[in-house]
Formats: sequence, C-alpha cells, structure tokens
Amino acid sequence: MTVLSKIARLGVAALLVASAAACATTTKVAVRQPGDANMSCDQLKAEFVKLDKVQEEADNNKGVNTANVAAVLLFWPAAVGNYMDADKAEKLMNQRREHLMDIHNKKCAA
Repeated sequence: MTVLSKIARLGVAALLVASAAACATTTKVAVRQPGDANMSCDQLKAEFVKLDKVQEEADNNKGVNTANVAAVLLFWPAAVGNYMDADKAEKLMNQRREHLMDIHNKKCAA
C-alpha cells in the first residue's frame, strides 16, 4: 500500500467520522405514556414545561447551528436528516401536548 493510498483512506475515514458527528438528534417523546391519566394538575404543568424544552431543542436543530453547518459543508444529506428528525420530534411533541391538554381540561379546568 502506497503512502498516497494510506492518506486517501485516512481522509475518507475522517470524512465519515465528521459527517456522523454532524448529525443532530432531537429528543422524541411518546404521545401517550403510562400514568398520564393519573397525573395531578401540577404534574401536567411540569410536563408542559418539559415539552417546551423539547420544542426549543427541535427549533435549534432545525435552525443554523454547528451541527447543521458542518452537515452542509461535509455531507449535505445530514443537514436534511437533522431537519427531518427535528420535524418528526416536533410533531410527536405537539400530539403529546394535545393529549395532555385534554387530560388537563377534564381534570384541572375550573
């Protein structure tokens, strides 16, 4: 194996590692979880706060950030993947929010 082919192999390996590092994942939530119906009003409010944090994470992963810039520069399909992953997480989070809001409205609305 020549020195040039070793350098080329190292370059390809480095590119693969960098493109994998460029992927960002957004937290996914299960829409319905065991114990949802038994949550107190305070627990439901706390869950809404957690969902707001997941929303913020999804927004960050959809926007301009280090992972997305690196993905565009190194391997553009990773940037598309980051966006689609964040979009999927956002849809699940919205469905969970609706589910919990139904419980909240039945239990906590006075």
